[in-house]
Amino acid sequence: MDNIETKIMQELKGIIVKPNEPLCKYTNTRTGGPADFAVFPTSIEEARKTVLLTKENGLDLTVIGNASNLIVKDGGISGVVMILTKMDSVRIDGDKVVAMAGAALIDATQAAYEAGLTGFEFASGIPGSVGGAIFMNAGAYDGEIKDIAESVTVLTRSGEIRTYKNAELDFGYRHSRLQDEDDIVLEATFLLKHGDKEKIHARMEELSFLRASKQPLEYPSCGSVFKRPVGHYTGKLVHDANLQGFTIGGAQVSKKHAGFIVNVGNATATDYQNVIKHVQDVVFEKFGVRLETEVRIIGKD
Repeated sequence: MDNIETKIMQELKGIIVKPNEPLCKYTNTRTGGPADFAVFPTSIEEARKTVLLTKENGLDLTVIGNASNLIVKDGGISGVVMILTKMDSVRIDGDKVVAMAGAALIDATQAAYEAGLTGFEFASGIPGSVGGAIFMNAGAYDGEIKDIAESVTVLTRSGEIRTYKNAELDFGYRHSRLQDEDDIVLEATFLLKHGDKEKIHARMEELSFLRASKQPLEYPSCGSVFKRPVGHYTGKLVHDANLQGFTIGGAQVSKKHAGFIVNVGNATATDYQNVIKHVQDVVFEKFGVRLETEVRIIGKD
């Protein structure tokens, strides 16, 4: 590891590299073990350089953004973890918002509002990054990323830069082709419409109020844990199974919103995983419905 560390530090000179970095500092659950190397590129070229270095040296490469819908296991992640949050520029181009992958989705929606562009309001309170939102086809309040994404620029694991149009991205419920091909989002262009700024602002305020009143924003969490099963609502299933308040260690099924698991005090990723499994088992036993996770769970046990 010492030889690899020296090589990484030399070849990525000028890029922020943190060996043995605790990932709990970057996840919304405040859990997760260390990365062998956490790398923070600030540009497309720095990201490409990092990808090529890992490929040349046979290192594992994991890419994360705001880690808002992610659980990193307590054993951490081997190899290089490329964290894109410093690739965060957002600009307006006519009726389009062009945002780099590490930009907060909330910042992109704010830029749209300030430019008088409508169509992005549904995402105004989603805590993830632009890259994560594309990857997962994030959605809320009857809107989804697929409705406004015009094109996405990605970096392949072999270092090639490509641009996909909306129709090529195979968007589905919490799905995009990026999950199948493992490409890395670099930048996204969102096509919006000019609208009334007061109405845009009013809708964003309305959705912010709804989120704050229904979701447990006062605690660290990984957002919505489970996908919505066909014909059912996750929150109702968990509520009807009398699981709200169920706790293992510091991880608890939220008493405020049954679809969330919150960190009520020094939770570990293992606590989260155990709560998730218990909820899945009980809901299946009571209702015959198998809950699938929406949250991504990665890393070593």
